[in-house]
Amino acid sequence: MERLSGEKEQSVEAFGWAARDSSGHLSPFVFSRRKTGEEEVRVKVLYCGICHSDLHCLKNEWHSSIYPLVPGHEIIGEVSEIGNKVSKFNLGDKVGVGCIVDSCRTCESCREDQENYCTKAIATYNGVHHDGTINYGGYSDHIVVDERYAVKIPHTLPLVSAAPLLCAGISMYSPMKYFGLTGPDKHVGIVGLGGLGHIGVRFAKAFGTKVTVVSSTTGKSKDALDTLGADGFLVSTDEDQMKVRNLKPFINYANKT
Repeated sequence: MERLSGEKEQSVEAFGWAARDSSGHLSPFVFSRRKTGEEEVRVKVLYCGICHSDLHCLKNEWHSSIYPLVPGHEIIGEVSEIGNKVSKFNLGDKVGVGCIVDSCRTCESCREDQENYCTKAIATYNGVHHDGTINYGGYSDHIVVDERYAVKIPHTLPLVSAAPLLCAGISMYSPMKYFGLTGPDKHVGIVGLGGLGHIGVRFAKAFGTKVTVVSSTTGKSKDALDTLGADGFLVSTDEDQMKVRNLKPFINYANKT
């Protein structure tokens, strides 16, 4: 088991699973978390989703990985310690931590509660904290985060199901709400029925929105229509369907992004 050395001394030992190189292989890793600050909470990690971003970073496919790397940004846990100025949470609260753990807090994006667009946003893992130390993610036993960047999980939501909502979920929910794509007078198209796509369909149906799934093959039509309740299904490789629906320019664009 490797122990971290060479970083700025911190105070609380933590255990996680880390990759040491672009092989992406995970192995036990002991490191340190900083003390809980005045406006921070320490979260005992109960669950952490596996995002495809984790796989990209583990293997350095985006050419930005900092090793050793502890991934995980779909974190669900329980507040085990709070700073003396924390006002949002109490000990024992169930909370979630998503893709970022801090930002500049002063730019236009931050002032408009769009911290994910902040050019100085700090990633939950594979990022550098204000004190110069490397952030390690949720494939670990606990994490420290400013209370602004944690969310309370309702007691009615199963914790094991909540983790993917911290990345895939918010990626679909946010644009639907932001652009007002909710209600029976709206019709949304979900391109692809993968990890994000199936959550997008479920949100759309919960909003009462008409939803059409667009996929490259017919293989997922049953899942889309029968299991998830989509209102329509289109095959993007079917020229006739694309001509009739006048969606071809959109599909071509979507497939390039």
